[in-house]
Amino acid sequence: MSIKDNFTLKTVRKKIIMVSKTAGIILIISYVVSTRLPIDPDISFWIWLCFVTALVLVVDYLMGRFISNPVSELSRAARQMAHLDFSSPCKINTNDEFGELSKNLNKMSQNLQQALSELQTANAQLEKDVEQERLLLMERKELVDSLSHEMKTPLGVIRAYAEGLQDETDEAKRQKYSEVIIAETERMSSLITTLLDLSALENGATQLHPERFDFVEFLETVAGRLLIDTPDADFVLQYELPEYPVYVNTDKSRMEQVLDNLIVNAKRNVQPGGVLKLTLKESACMLDFTIFNQGPPIPQENLSKIWTKFYRDRNSKYSGSGLGLAIVAQILSMQHLTYGAANQPGGVAFYFSIPTIK
Repeated sequence: MSIKDNFTLKTVRKKIIMVSKTAGIILIISYVVSTRLPIDPDISFWIWLCFVTALVLVVDYLMGRFISNPVSELSRAARQMAHLDFSSPCKINTNDEFGELSKNLNKMSQNLQQALSELQTANAQLEKDVEQERLLLMERKELVDSLSHEMKTPLGVIRAYAEGLQDETDEAKRQKYSEVIIAETERMSSLITTLLDLSALENGATQLHPERFDFVEFLETVAGRLLIDTPDADFVLQYELPEYPVYVNTDKSRMEQVLDNLIVNAKRNVQPGGVLKLTLKESACMLDFTIFNQGPPIPQENLSKIWTKFYRDRNSKYSGSGLGLAIVAQILSMQHLTYGAANQPGGVAFYFSIPTIK
């Protein structure tokens, strides 16, 4: 330790000693001076007493500045930290122990604040993970319940025809029973595949893969495959499409699912000899698709329900799995596209809009 360090006030102890010694020396000197003043002793005593009072006030101020004020500030900062309030740091900027304690306290406050923030982030992520796990469990339960419910009918049919097949001797009936069993098996397989695909879309296990393509040509291809040259066609096909390419950026295979389901739905619900019309219009950087089929309207209160899984319209002549429109809604919702269904004079129209690109 250097001689300079011995005479600097870097510690509280040195400050207290320096103040007390200085006050003692001043007190002795003032007493000696006051007793030797050429005035009345009583007056001299009162002068000395006033001086001592002033000296005590100065010493009290210095003690407050060196000790009481820093302790109060440290206490305030520690109290705020105890209540997890790190908004106001400790404000002591001295070179003694109190200053060092203040720096350490502020550093500890910053570390605690950072640790608390990380803990809150981790807790939020944990809550998110727990919620995600809960949703996955619910989706799995819903999937199992849905499969169990939907499998009852085809399994019952298969069992009944299988039992009939065992006892039937007529070869024609045996062939018919076998065809029914095969058809119901294919129906179950298709239902399971569709339901698993929808579940994967809903829980995010399947992602979309956008690509640029001409939607007009794409629609002509899909509609031609489903509507033209079909032997069971009993409707009048009309269409209104742009005579030029219109490009979009979306998942081509998933949009084919959307068109397949909407076109098949319209085809199976169009009244005999009725109109089935495809419309595609471009406006304001959007491509509006509409498919209309003549037939009975959907009750207004059921328009929002047709997009849910396993919903079947009692007025529909076709009783499907109830998953086609649910898949349509899920694929379009994943892309934040507008879609819907509306009753129109003489029938029902399904529609959606997709942004166009150059």
